[in-house]
Amino acid sequence: MEKYGLTTELVHAERRQNLENGAVHKAIYTSSQYTYEDANDLVAVFQGRPGFSYARQGTPTTASLERIINQMEGGDGTCTFATGMAALTSIFYTLLQAGDHIISSQFIFGNTNSLLINLARLGVEVTHVDGRDVEQVKAAIRPNTRMVFMETIANPGTQIVDLAAIGDLCEEENLLYVVDNTMTSPYLLQGKRVKAGLVMNSLSKIICGHANALGGSVTSTGLFDWADYPNIYDDYKSGDSKTWGLLQIRKKGLRDMGAT
Repeated sequence: MEKYGLTTELVHAERRQNLENGAVHKAIYTSSQYTYEDANDLVAVFQGRPGFSYARQGTPTTASLERIINQMEGGDGTCTFATGMAALTSIFYTLLQAGDHIISSQFIFGNTNSLLINLARLGVEVTHVDGRDVEQVKAAIRPNTRMVFMETIANPGTQIVDLAAIGDLCEEENLLYVVDNTMTSPYLLQGKRVKAGLVMNSLSKIICGHANALGGSVTSTGLFDWADYPNIYDDYKSGDSKTWGLLQIRKKGLRDMGAT
């Protein structure tokens, strides 16, 4: 099978999605809810069968965007949000709980730092390190450490942390590695190349490119096995354990928190 470059793949990505009526771009669906002839079909969708029920949890339009971003990141699955901060908030608030510990780069977006301050007020311990030195990350690990968070290129300071070395460390310690890919985008770097378990993008920046839209995404790379992660609800422990985390983010972030 012939392999095309990323830009060629993206140009043709939409038209490969069996678009309606010969369209070359996905339609924008404005319906907030979706009906079914049989109530049992709606129940099945609520219980996890592919389909749409209420726009807060997703629409055919957002599903199309998710497939394209997932293709860009080479991921196992992607979930989209109203903004980049909504995506990041959904990661932190659905996967962490009081008593947990997170290691974060000290070189991060100001609003992300504010979000971490809020987490600390809710009982999540936060340690900031210089991610350019992997030994600082290693020294910060505790028994209750659940997550390591880094930006690919710091916004706005542009510091570059040792992404690959930190990825190796997280793999060795079985820690969830979350990478904010906003400033590089998957065009320059796929998070899975540095062994990230989750990759977050603010779509408002490089991916949008025109300062005329807001959006955020979370992609699971399939590299992190959630089987031993203590904060996954039993409701989401079905099927491949490498999919549990994104399912919980989607259900809790979109359905319950309304980060659509």
